[in-house]
Amino acid sequence: MSDQLTVLFLPESAYGPTNQCIGLGNLLLQRGHRVVFASEASWAGRLSPLGFEERLVDLAEPDPDAGAEDAGQFWTDFIAETAPEFRKSTTEQLETFIKPTYQALIDGAKHAEPALKRIIEEVRPDVLVEDNVVLFPALTTSGAPFVRIVSCNPLEVPGEGVAPALSGLPQDDPGSWASFRKEFEQTHQGLWEEFDAWVQEQGGSPLPHLEFMPRDNAANIYVYPEEADYVAARPLDPSWHRIDSSVRLTDDEYVVPDQVADRPQGSALIYLSLGSLGGADVELMQTLADSLADSRHRFIVSKGPQADRISLADNMVGEQTLPQTKVIPQVDLVITHGGNNTTTEALHFGKPMVLLPLFWDQYDNAQRMHELGFGIRLATYAHTPDELNGAIEKLLADTDLRERMHAMGARIRARDGLRKGADIIEQVGHTHRQGSPST
Repeated sequence: MSDQLTVLFLPESAYGPTNQCIGLGNLLLQRGHRVVFASEASWAGRLSPLGFEERLVDLAEPDPDAGAEDAGQFWTDFIAETAPEFRKSTTEQLETFIKPTYQALIDGAKHAEPALKRIIEEVRPDVLVEDNVVLFPALTTSGAPFVRIVSCNPLEVPGEGVAPALSGLPQDDPGSWASFRKEFEQTHQGLWEEFDAWVQEQGGSPLPHLEFMPRDNAANIYVYPEEADYVAARPLDPSWHRIDSSVRLTDDEYVVPDQVADRPQGSALIYLSLGSLGGADVELMQTLADSLADSRHRFIVSKGPQADRISLADNMVGEQTLPQTKVIPQVDLVITHGGNNTTTEALHFGKPMVLLPLFWDQYDNAQRMHELGFGIRLATYAHTPDELNGAIEKLLADTDLRERMHAMGARIRARDGLRKGADIIEQVGHTHRQGSPST
């Protein structure tokens, strides 16, 4: 029996989950395994150059009149169209943004189910890995072991002792949690019941109440540093494995341009990114650039999918996309939307953050960094330029914080979450192989 495993990844189509799986998949490739990505069709041709096999799936009927899409274009368009929703409170967003987003994800899962079953039959994986917030039941009904990755804030796994996911509510104010939980149940009960019934029709097991992913899996992996985790307030069973970070090794090197590398004394270098989806809000991106135009500091800006519509000041450089894991180590501070990848990568490299959450778990990450003192959370659309620049100056002036975060980053890197995640997937696959009658 060969030691080579066949691992099938299915990430959600956005850059964050896909990059998370690329990091793990690349390490498994280096160990000699066969790695296959069942990816949404707009990723065609983008994964095979990294050594992965591509099996493409549509999440909706293709538009015959549409041209080739950028990777993850569906979600870029979706976010751009719904950006006005992000000005609402997290409770208000439950009905007008969170529920439609879950519905779109569910619709995609239903559309992809027949194609995924065919892909699994053809690929014959030893282990299946999904990084998403809704289940694709073909992955749990194939007979091969299923590994769930949570690359969102770990509040996605609920508990009575922690704030409700997607709320951005503080851990030290449990009295504020009940009304959000009630609103989530009222807005999502029917949607969850319908999805749970469909999952069972496909042969899947019942889902936990008001959860859209199963917990009873061969392994569950979540990405969050020990220093920021919630397990003291919400213990997890032994199937759950924390990897403190998962920084991919596939990004290109980044040389800081002379325009911002040559800085006046006392000037810091700062990275600004609202992620591949948040960057679609051109008005917000331009507001941030304008607010920082007179700063004494220098900025590297990830401009996002509409980069040509964003004007940068003389103290800034930027591109549509940047090799983030090679940029962050070279800066002093990160201004971020609070996406899980950027948040955990900033902690991995020991960088303080200014956080401007837009949607989903970004509020939870922003609140967690704020309450732990690793950053400052601002009101994304209501803050003033003085507040933004003041937060930057406060964090940069806190030498004790910067020293503590530098030491924390060294500990996180030493724990080597990427290797640990690959080890878990590998162990699940080999255990299944050894127990299979066909081997």
